[in-house]
This record gives sequence, structure tokens and C-alpha cells, in this order.
Amino acid sequence: QVHLMESGGGSVQAGGSLRLSCPITGWTYSTFCMGWFRQTPGKEREGVAFITWGDHLDYAESVKGRFTISRDNAKNTLYLEMNSLTPEDTAMYYCVARPKIGFCYASATAASFDYWGQGTQVTVSS
Repeated sequence: QVHLMESGGGSVQAGGSLRLSCPITGWTYSTFCMGWFRQTPGKEREGVAFITWGDHLDYAESVKGRFTISRDNAKNTLYLEMNSLTPEDTAMYYCVARPKIGFCYASATAASFDYWGQGTQVTVSS
């Protein structure tokens, strides 16, 4: 059974940094599209950053140049390095994964992902 568990969220001031981690257990597929969504109350989930098994990366325009997605294959862990945070980055962040690569871009729909973590809250104060 696939299990994702995010950690690393917290409260920071604008301009600060956080690193989210997401260990993935039970993954037996040879291909994948993995990434991060975020959501604030009253809004739809927004794709933030994605990575494929071929190391293709894609980012939402709002985070390009500030966020970096990466994966440690040995630890089977997904990361999201977030720098130069702004209050607009405040949200619940979710780690997601699916074995089908498909459309693995920041505009991918939330419904297309099979596996989700429980979320970790990021709060950025001005």
C-alpha cells in the first residue's frame, strides 16, 4: 500500500525559507509523476511543482525561481525547497503521486493523482 507523509511545514516571515519532505513507502511502480499541490480555504487546489521518473520538472509560474522540487531515489523521498517566501505562499501543501506520467505539469488536475499525503501547513507572515 502506497503511503505519503509530508513534513517540514511551519510559520516563517516573508523572505524566509522552508523545506518540505515527503517519504513515500510502498511504491512498486517503475514510472511516476510526483509533485506538490497547495490549497487555501475557499480556493481550489493549485499545482505547485512536479517531477517525473525521467527528471522532467515543471513549476507554477508563481513559484518559478523560488521553489525547487527534487527526489532522493535512495530514500524514496520527495522534497520541495521553498525560498523567498511571501504571504501568498501561505497554504496547506500536499504531496501527490501517480504511476502514470501523462500530463505531468503544474496545470495538471488534482483528480489525476492517485495518492495523496495528509498535508502540511505553511504560514508566511509579512
